[in-house]
Amino acid sequence: MKVETWESWLLSMQVHSAVFAAASTDQKTVICQIGQEKRQLATTGPQLYLNAGTWINAFCLALICRETARLDMLARVPMSLLRDCGGELDEYVYSWVATLQSFWLRRDDVSQHLVRAVDLSAPEAARILDAETMGKLKYPPIMMFYRYLRNDAAGFNEALNDALRWHKEYWTADEDRTQNIEGVVAIAPLAVACLAKAEGIPIEVESGYLPDALLDFAWRGEFDA
Repeated sequence: MKVETWESWLLSMQVHSAVFAAASTDQKTVICQIGQEKRQLATTGPQLYLNAGTWINAFCLALICRETARLDMLARVPMSLLRDCGGELDEYVYSWVATLQSFWLRRDDVSQHLVRAVDLSAPEAARILDAETMGKLKYPPIMMFYRYLRNDAAGFNEALNDALRWHKEYWTADEDRTQNIEGVVAIAPLAVACLAKAEGIPIEVESGYLPDALLDFAWRGEFDA
């Protein structure tokens, strides 16, 4: 992977985090690093694009980039803000956000939120999303996280393999999906795999959807994030 590609991932992470920093402060402006510059951004309050799904993307990108400060900030984004930002989402997404926030902040209710997220992300529980999207894209990273919390290396790698197989099935199902850039990397499974690897769980699955350079954090310290 070229260094320019890593810069692009870093920039995407910075922008995703910055919009939540700008929305969740009571100050008039906020300073955020974007690219190689610190920028002063006007605060925004709730916006339609700042929903729970966008938050999960931001959190996953911060995990992939190992950005502790941004993970700290994102973990403290109020659930009320995510619900106020509008849009109709399946209820599982709020339990998944609560799981990740509680985990990162070391609260004692992680299991409670995770069990609810697992139940609500089953394909038959889908109300807004279709069952295929829920079953092949949304449910697998949650099961990976469950295996990670149990420190179940074999189960984790099995869940990771399933997640990548379903990701491929989904994004190669037709020509439109094949051409969609969203399918190039399995972002949520990659993020959970980065978390697991950092805790010593060996990653035994190889896939083009799981770039080694991102999993191994190949450019650690190369850029001011």
